[in-house]
This record gives sequence, C-alpha cells and structure tokens, in this order.
Amino acid sequence: MVSSVIDERETRRDAVVQEINQKWGSDQTITGPYFTVPYNTLVKGENGKTERVIRYIHLLPKRLKISGNIDSHIRYRSIYEAVLYNAQITLTGNFSLPDLEMLNINTKDILWENAILSVGITDMKGIQDVIDVTFDTKHYALDPGLKTTDLAASGVSRIIPLSPADTDNAFSLKLNLNGSEQLHFVPVGELTEINLKSGWPSPSFDGAFLPVSRKVTDDGFSAHWKLLHLNRNFPQVWLGNAYTLEDASSGVSLLITADVYQRATRMSKYALMFIVFTFAAFFFSDVLSKKRIHPIQYLLIGLAIVLFYVLLLSVSEQLNFDLAYILSAASITLMITAYSHGIVRNRFFTRIVFGILVVLYAYLYIVLQLEDYALLMGSLGLLGVLGTVMYITRNVDWYNLDDSEANVLGN
Repeated sequence: MVSSVIDERETRRDAVVQEINQKWGSDQTITGPYFTVPYNTLVKGENGKTERVIRYIHLLPKRLKISGNIDSHIRYRSIYEAVLYNAQITLTGNFSLPDLEMLNINTKDILWENAILSVGITDMKGIQDVIDVTFDTKHYALDPGLKTTDLAASGVSRIIPLSPADTDNAFSLKLNLNGSEQLHFVPVGELTEINLKSGWPSPSFDGAFLPVSRKVTDDGFSAHWKLLHLNRNFPQVWLGNAYTLEDASSGVSLLITADVYQRATRMSKYALMFIVFTFAAFFFSDVLSKKRIHPIQYLLIGLAIVLFYVLLLSVSEQLNFDLAYILSAASITLMITAYSHGIVRNRFFTRIVFGILVVLYAYLYIVLQLEDYALLMGSLGLLGVLGTVMYITRNVDWYNLDDSEANVLGN
C-alpha cells in the first residue's frame, strides 16, 4: 500500500512536469543539417506500365561542428519542479558531394536545382527565433516542415540549389531553442564535433556515445564529443528510408538529483526488515522477561513503522529530504519508544528499543547515501544483526520457555 502511494505521487509529479515541458518545449534532438535531393526514376505500376516517379537521395555533411551554451532553470508548479533550458546552438561545416553513380542513378536524372537543406528538430514549439542559414556566402531563411520524414519526424527546411561543380559548400546556422531535461544531437557529419557548456551542476551524459572529455563542477559543466562516421551504423549518402538515425544520438540530460520518490521507493524496500527487527526486540522481551505482548500491540507497532514511509514522503514533498527524514524518523522513534515503555514498564527494555530504532534509521540513511555500496553495506549489516541475535539467544531453551532459569540472559 505504501509503494502504491509512492507510485501514485510520482505519476502525478510526472504528469505535471510533462504538462510544463509541453508548453515550454520537450526533450530536443537535433538532426542535421542534411540535404535531400530528388531524382527521377522509372518504376512499374500496378497496371504493368512503367511510370516516372520522384525518389530522394540523402546527403550528410563532410564536417559538422556543433557549439552550444545551455541556460537552464527550474520552473515550479505547486510542489513540483521541472528542469527547463534555453540553448544557443551554432552549427557549422561543409558538404562534399559524392559520386552518385555508385547508387546506380543516372546523374542526368538528379534534380540538383531542387535540393533541400533540412534540420530535424524534435519539438518545434521550442524554436524562439527565425532560423537563417548561410550556404556558400548566400543567406536563406528556413521554413517549417520537412520534404520527407526519412531522417527526422519534424524540423525546418529550404530549397537550396546544388551544383556538382561546387567544391566548398560551406554552411553555418544558429538555433535559439527551448527544451526540457534533455538535449541530444545526431552525429551526421563524417567528422562530428560537439561542444556543450552549461551552468547546471548535475548533468548526465547519455545516448549512444559518451564525451571524450568533460568537466563538471558546482558551477556547471563542459563536454566535448568527437565522432567519426565509422562509429555509427549509417553511411554519408543513401536512398529513401533505409537507415534510422535517432539511435546514434548523444548529448546530455539535466538531472534533479534529489528525487524524493526514487529515494522513498528505495527505502520502502527496507520496510519488512524494520518490522522484523522491531518485532524481534519485543519478542525477546516476551521470551526473556515473560512480559506478554498482545498481537494488537504488535499490529500497532507495525503500523507505526509503516507510517514512517508515508510521513517521510509527504514531508519531503514540502521540505528538504534530509530534514524530512530526521523529523519523520524522530517522530516514529519517540512514538514507539513511549509505547514500549507503556506496555512493558521496563526502563532497560525501553532504552533497548530506542537504541535499536536509532541504529536502524541511522543505518538506513547511511545506506541510501552510499548508492554504489548499498548492497554491500546492507548484507554486512544483516550479518552483524543475525550474529548478535544468535549470540544473545544462545542459551535460551526454546522447548522450555516457561522455565525461568533457562531464560536468564547469559546463563
């Protein structure tokens, strides 16, 4: 039930964050620029007659250099927060037109004058400025929409005539783009270099390729990728939709490290251990001191332990997670300690219960901080607890629990 509450709150958070992202700009993946060149070809129709149709050749750049500065900030709605960014991106490079005879296309059928320069952009709502491209010293304004969706689902494009006689074919363009959480680029160049900078202190470099160098500090990060066409699974020129490019995208995700729902989910996995250890303390009090504890009292103690996770979740949504943990753990520890004193009327046992709860909650907090060593610390802790229980109960005669002499601790 506690896990379902955590899942419900996390789902609600995701829905609110998604709503914010959709209005500002969602995850962005930039594909391109690339050329789509139409050509005429003959195909046999359904009636058996040969018809002339238009197909498309896709040409990728020889070199592509991407430089970007990511200005990030957090947008709040109620108790939820979303990471948004504005990216200023510059793309430069050049195209080298290949010999298309290797594709079994007659060069006379290629419509170079109708070549289309395209840039794939995942969420068009994020575009903030007019996109102009400089190609061979001439300036063109790109229009919304793509001629085909073979390489990207959405983006901007413009007819820019090509000539096989041209050798430079240099280009440059700038993007002013809003997005949220993630910014990726598809390495379409035969040589692609990506340089990103941001003031966000907790990036996650993800996608198909990791940066060759990076620097992360409390003041932000910088990263550099260098990718060859040999690193990916598509060539520099092909026909139609023979290849998928998105799987080769790489970039950065801007993370919020203090995800209270993820941490609450991890802690809920230790709930059974807390219940067992606390019940064990009362059970040994029952065995060793013959102070009988009613099942209803066990139930109330178990409910108090479970309440810790709900209390922690609700408080951490309003306050810092560490402070919420301290307040929740202190509240439950004092409640169970006072209750144990009321039902057992033994100060020594009350101190034992208090010590067990303090150690358990402190231990759980340490395990949560050591993510890479959580399993190791958990297994060692269980080993220590089991060894302690075996040592304390080594002289208990479990077949004669009514014999008071057999139940004297340490005899």
